[in-house]
Amino acid sequence: MKKYLLKDYISFLQEENVLGDVRLSDTCMNTVVELVSCDSQQVVRNTLFLCKGVHFKAQYLQDAVDKGAFAYLSEVEYPEVNIPWIPLTDVRYAMANLATMYYNDPWKELNVIGLTGTKGKSTTTYYIKAILDTYLERIGKNESAVISSIGTYDGVERFESHLTTPEPLDLERHFRNAVESKIDFVTMEVSSQALKYDRVVGVNFSVAAFLNIGYDHISSVEHPTWEDYFASKLRIFEQCTYGLVNLDSDHCEEILEAAKAAKKVITFSEANDTADFYGYDVHKVGNDIVFKVRGSDFDEEFKLSMPGLFNVSNALCAIAIARLYDIPVSDIQSGLYHAKVPGRMEIYTSNDKKITAIVDYAHNQLSFQKLFESVRNEYPGYRVTIIFGCPGKKAQDRRHDLGEIAGKYADYIYLTEEDAGEEDPLAIAQEIARAVEKEKAPYEIIIDREKAIASAVKDAANVQGNTVILITGKGAETRQKRGTEYIPVMSDVECVNLEIKKYNEK
Repeated sequence: MKKYLLKDYISFLQEENVLGDVRLSDTCMNTVVELVSCDSQQVVRNTLFLCKGVHFKAQYLQDAVDKGAFAYLSEVEYPEVNIPWIPLTDVRYAMANLATMYYNDPWKELNVIGLTGTKGKSTTTYYIKAILDTYLERIGKNESAVISSIGTYDGVERFESHLTTPEPLDLERHFRNAVESKIDFVTMEVSSQALKYDRVVGVNFSVAAFLNIGYDHISSVEHPTWEDYFASKLRIFEQCTYGLVNLDSDHCEEILEAAKAAKKVITFSEANDTADFYGYDVHKVGNDIVFKVRGSDFDEEFKLSMPGLFNVSNALCAIAIARLYDIPVSDIQSGLYHAKVPGRMEIYTSNDKKITAIVDYAHNQLSFQKLFESVRNEYPGYRVTIIFGCPGKKAQDRRHDLGEIAGKYADYIYLTEEDAGEEDPLAIAQEIARAVEKEKAPYEIIIDREKAIASAVKDAANVQGNTVILITGKGAETRQKRGTEYIPVMSDVECVNLEIKKYNEK
């Protein structure tokens, strides 16, 4: 990987108009930059260090200097630290540009597929990955890379994710790892926050898909208004070759207008037969969802083993993207049918069929609505209960919205902890409960999530008839955010498996 002198970075940032008045010695300017980093723990000799974040302290910079940082970039000066300061007017935008330069624009050597939307990003990402991997394995090539809220794999690293879209230096590192690992495709989720705060600046997506838009992430620390949230998501079309649009989405006309920024627009739909990819004749055969898709050069049947009728829309998007890369229909059919998405619509059923538990990541208004509609459709006559909470310090409107929807659709509700962070999980649960009470739905608060799941299974065992237990918001995640730390916990998947196993053994 090519290394650059500091003066090369300075010149690049000047072109991007994000530098203040730079006064550096020739010796400093001619230093070879060995690493660009914002993490003092990663610093090596001749690191160019970025200072960012509202909680940044001069001590972090001093730690970086002690380990070998030779200059720093920041919007504010830290005069107590004795290395040259490079003043910035916009640290986020600068960081994205520095990242692409340091890692030598690795996205140019990849097919980067970006997905945004209020609901379905993770599922669609893993559908695409399953299709790609089926095709790539058949032709003897390496597994595709993925960057999502579930997990990340780049050919070198594989881990459970915290962020939907990583910060720029991490993102470009993953791209570079993929290139060095001889990977051809990267499928990634692109959040509204990533688009608003320039995490993906400098990246051109070969394909960018807009799945849908709902009401979410409105708070003082995310998007101040829904309009800001929507506008942030629409920015994805400004940096892609193909733009995919779901004609069934709310605000479709506005999405189509924004998509004109792409070099070519492709559409998909279950309701509009003029779409480039039209899904129709959706029905269930046993536990499988069966549907047909008509494209410009095919009209074929596809099957999903993963439940949830709403997933047909996600599958349509994945099919459209696969066909843009000329992946054979047979590989698409096989990949989709065998696709598994960790923590998404995972079903666990007791031996006597009395208890069905569904673990899903549904965590906002649109995903809750679709989940309940699908469950009521697919499990007629069943008692439906739900276990959920809301995260701390983000999307506060969810607390009312999810409480209201659960109150309308669920027969019983268990409110619990869900990444409360620095907020009191009981206070969050009580806030949700106020919305539940307006719908006159029965509920209880059990903050310990494992105990809430155990209680739901026990209650289902003791009532007459069959019960579907929905466990939402965390999926297969194995950590719970408490305070500022992520604490290891039993995942919802592990927990419900254990409780149903106990029930089966009685």
